[in-house]
Amino acid sequence: MFNLIKIPLVNNNLIVQSESREPILKTNLKIMLVLIISTVIISMLLFKNLFFKSTYLLKSFGELSVDPEIAFKNNKPTFLEFYAEWCEVCKEMAPKVSSLKDEYEKDINFVFLNVDNQKWGNYIQKFAVNGIPQVNLFDNKANLISTFIGKQDEIKIRESINNLEKEIKPYEEIIHAEFSKIQENKNNEVSPRSHG
Repeated sequence: MFNLIKIPLVNNNLIVQSESREPILKTNLKIMLVLIISTVIISMLLFKNLFFKSTYLLKSFGELSVDPEIAFKNNKPTFLEFYAEWCEVCKEMAPKVSSLKDEYEKDINFVFLNVDNQKWGNYIQKFAVNGIPQVNLFDNKANLISTFIGKQDEIKIRESINNLEKEIKPYEEIIHAEFSKIQENKNNEVSPRSHG
């Protein structure tokens, strides 16, 4: 009979040990979760420029853009880019374009037209914009010299900018397979209504 009483005590002891480990495991799990979340938040804060810089650059391009009517009449070469804030290739190209702008903006007009803005619809049609980013380079007399569609090498664009000053400028069109197709803007689309 004494042995029977001993067995339940051992089992109770095991249950007590098991129950005491469970809160420790829950506490450790909570600590790990807090550490992971903290690491993610700190990383985003430290690297926010990398994560959000391209989107910020695209927004600032439109805000700091020279008006196209002024650009084509002020006797300076013009760098005209069609872009959209949702375009991943545009975001990828934004730092390269920004460095070109910083380097050449005293001598060249930089015009940025968001394809989602209906205000620029006539330019989108005039320059047959089907994919973005599309960069058009014009000489100082507003003659179209080069068209770049899609992801481009900064060196190639830089060469074309430097060729704007040369007398003989054969037109060139460079299309890269990586570009964003323009999405149809349905913001102001009118749908037929039923009159019945």
